[in-house]
Amino acid sequence: MQNPNCILLFSGKRKSGKDYITDRLQNELGEEKSVIIKLSGPIKSHWAQACNLNLNELLSDGEYKEEYRIQMVKWGENIRKKDYGYFCRAAIKMYNATNKSIWIVSDARRKTDIQWFMENYGSLCRTIRIICDDKIREQRGWIFTPGVDDSETECNLDDVEKWDLEIINEGQSIKSIIENVLKIIG
Repeated sequence: MQNPNCILLFSGKRKSGKDYITDRLQNELGEEKSVIIKLSGPIKSHWAQACNLNLNELLSDGEYKEEYRIQMVKWGENIRKKDYGYFCRAAIKMYNATNKSIWIVSDARRKTDIQWFMENYGSLCRTIRIICDDKIREQRGWIFTPGVDDSETECNLDDVEKWDLEIINEGQSIKSIIENVLKIIG
């Protein structure tokens, strides 16, 4: 197993633009050297198998996923309580990341996600927070959902003050956003 050259840990609220930005970043970097790792991927994969659901729909950013979100979160929390690195390791394996030089983790949601990567990869990690006003998120389809938007999956990183890069994603040029991310890759 080969270590990557850089791990980008993206975080942000629902509908802040994490998937859009990380997809565009991977297009810029190329799939031959970068991979998008979704920590939620193994959760959704398990849930799809257990409940005979469409995995591609669960992995997308649509309404289908929202129907199952609360149940998936509860199941995932039980696993994390036993082993906070479980989904980090499972996602690296699921996305066959070990042969890529840049890992783009598109959905770091907890301090323990960042902690696991820092403990295992240290200085290779860069933390990136995507910030977006609620009004903009609403325009993108976000609706506050009790039990989701006030839970650990959405709020655990709210009090983190030090990020390697903070991106305001409220209509800024995607080109300038990508340029800022590329600067911290090194």
